[in-house]
Amino acid sequence: MEKLNPKTDGASVDIVVQNIERLKQIFPDAFTEGKVDFDILRETLGEYVDDRSEKYSFTWNGKSKARRIAQVPSTGTLRPCLEDSVNWATTKNIFIEGDNLEVLKLLQKAYHKKIKMIYIDPPYNTGKEFIYPDKYQDNLQTYLRYTGQTDGQGFKLSTNSESSGRYHTNWLNMMFPRLKLARNLLRDDGAIFISIDDSEVRNLRNLCDEVFGEENFVVPVIWQKRITPENRRAFSYEHDYVVCYARSADVFAETRRLLPLTDEARARYRNPDDDSRGDWQSVPAIAQAGHGTKSQFYKLKTPDGRLLDPPEGCCWRYTEARMVQEIADNRIWFGANGQGVPRIKRFLSDTRQGITPSTLWFAADTGANEQAKKQVSKLLSDKVVFDNPKPTGLIQRMLDITTETGNSDIVLDFFAGSGTTGHAVMLQNSGDNGNRRYVLVQLPEHLDPENKGQKTAADFCDNIGMDRTIAELTKERLRRSIMRLTEDAPLFTEDLGFKVFKLDSSNIKPWDADFDNLETSLFNAVENIKPDRSEADVLYELLLKYGLDLAVPIEERKVHGKAIYIIGAGALIVCLAKQINLQVVEGIAALKDELKSEVMRVVLKDSGFEDDVVKTNAVQILRQAGIDDVKSL
Repeated sequence: MEKLNPKTDGASVDIVVQNIERLKQIFPDAFTEGKVDFDILRETLGEYVDDRSEKYSFTWNGKSKARRIAQVPSTGTLRPCLEDSVNWATTKNIFIEGDNLEVLKLLQKAYHKKIKMIYIDPPYNTGKEFIYPDKYQDNLQTYLRYTGQTDGQGFKLSTNSESSGRYHTNWLNMMFPRLKLARNLLRDDGAIFISIDDSEVRNLRNLCDEVFGEENFVVPVIWQKRITPENRRAFSYEHDYVVCYARSADVFAETRRLLPLTDEARARYRNPDDDSRGDWQSVPAIAQAGHGTKSQFYKLKTPDGRLLDPPEGCCWRYTEARMVQEIADNRIWFGANGQGVPRIKRFLSDTRQGITPSTLWFAADTGANEQAKKQVSKLLSDKVVFDNPKPTGLIQRMLDITTETGNSDIVLDFFAGSGTTGHAVMLQNSGDNGNRRYVLVQLPEHLDPENKGQKTAADFCDNIGMDRTIAELTKERLRRSIMRLTEDAPLFTEDLGFKVFKLDSSNIKPWDADFDNLETSLFNAVENIKPDRSEADVLYELLLKYGLDLAVPIEERKVHGKAIYIIGAGALIVCLAKQINLQVVEGIAALKDELKSEVMRVVLKDSGFEDDVVKTNAVQILRQAGIDDVKSL
């Protein structure tokens, strides 16, 4: 029986190894004795290699290290926290408390190319926000020390002051590895929206051009964040940016949705010819000549016998054959008297009908920061605990454009902050009976009651008996949002809840031999699961290692008195019990026929077998049942 290796199976996916394997598939001749031969690779790529000593590039101090940080596998895990969760048994929403760099690494297998939309509101780098401390080798340990999980004492992390001399580079080094990891999670039709202000918008564009590809830049949205004038500056600064990139701009352009019609837009639809398909409005039947093909230049014959050329500099929107078909189907309007300029009828009943998204988003449609602050403070006992939360309407605008109602689209926010993204997803689902899901990640940043800016938030945490961290506030906002939605929309039956997970070190003890006391080291190695970890902890670590969704259904059964976990309708079977005998193994083997799962993998506890005979025979019994992937933990 093959054993799970803590060095490989105890870490997240190795991105460097993945990249090398992909390179081997594309350029096998560029490898010599397992290494990349760059001379051959350059010859293969030909003129696409830029070997000039001076060339255009976007770089900064620490960029190479930041790239390496993204490629170092995480040795952490995500431990389930049922007591902090809401409707654990039924929800598919996920809230993860931890350093988002480590969390993104851990999500690489389970959520690779599964995320439809990412929204993040990262630190704007104004010299006040918390900057995440990324270390080359010990980022998980840094996080555990910060949260007081290793030595009982957290330590303070400084803000990014302009006087540090590394003002922009600190921010870029923080963002670069996170965006690289986030891109791996986006679906082919997915997109990322990033809120930012003038301080880093140029650097963010350059950074995203490199990570997502300049050709996948979609749009820079200008969002009106303030309604009231700001009189303390030379100009009233009333906008922020929302920068949008896609995994593939071409695919996104084909799949992006139109915004719902407003009442004003609906009023433009009429039915002057009593068309049975209902109200419509007309749009020009011409296009710019530079965008047309030869087949779009012709003399159009109208129903009354006229021959019309397209206006100068233009062509017809449709080819001649298509235009004839549209006229026959009464989809071309020639005016009430039939002698007007041809125009195309767009019907209100058309499911693709709507408003093309604009690059200007006004507070009247999305809400502004002032409204968001009131919305959140009203939920949290009228206390202003978040300085600049984003309005739910802003995120809902992105959801309107990007996500579908019934597709179980997953929305990720790894700078969750006040929890607006989770709240917005629930509101959107409530409004259109959708079943979108969210995955939120938030660092448990400490709140200091001695800090004037954090005192209200710290006092609020004390008053309701929870830890003084941003993550606790985020979870509380989500809980109260769920309560409010339950009151306001009692008929809404979709997902109102979230599973909480917390970043921690792996549940599996690494082999650490003490040669001065080898007997004790060997004895301890027999039981390689840490003593303070539960079966649920180990179970969810296995989900991550096998690339299974954290919300995948898990069924617990008793087989001859031992707990068996059936995950994903049989994709993975786990037994972590002690004293496993042949009857238990045969019971597991019988599940193959019962569940009819094409791929079934089994994980058993290495120290859990009744004896070595059972352990030896277990593999043969399972293989005879058609289960070849059997591992011990």
